[in-house]
Amino acid sequence: MKTNIKVLACASSAALAIVALVSPAFADQLKEGEKKAADQTVVEIAAGNKDFSTLVAAVKAAGLAETLSGKGPFTVFAPTNEAFAKLPEGTVETLLKPENKEKLAGILTYHVVGAKVMAADVKPGKVKTVNGKEFEIKVTDGTVMVDNAKVVKTDIVGKNGVIHVIDSVILPAE
Repeated sequence: MKTNIKVLACASSAALAIVALVSPAFADQLKEGEKKAADQTVVEIAAGNKDFSTLVAAVKAAGLAETLSGKGPFTVFAPTNEAFAKLPEGTVETLLKPENKEKLAGILTYHVVGAKVMAADVKPGKVKTVNGKEFEIKVTDGTVMVDNAKVVKTDIVGKNGVIHVIDSVILPAE
């Protein structure tokens, strides 16, 4: 038992050490998942996560999949399916129609910054997005907000950028 305590005390991540003690195979799976994400584009990462299926459908409908699979770097503030579900009923369906492709692209590119910005480097203030408009980042009591969306997960790193998960869709001013 003392050996296990020493391992935990010396580990840089107590959570990973606990998982490693319980199941070495599970810890290897976590490390492998991080490696896979690092070898994927931000689009591939999102496409591989069921919580982003609405976002991926929107990216494809807007014709942005190829662009966001490019060299980058990109920082994507990615709304989950639940975030899209918060929009008024019928909004997503309307935006996915071919005749609304330009509007959808404007909304989606408002979620993208043309640089790789890790959570530790995020600072409060206005940030210019790929669509040319700015959103505001606020930090209150350790909670990071992008416009009115809360950042709920950070630093999902891919080969062409990073994803930060947000709980609401952010909309550029008309």
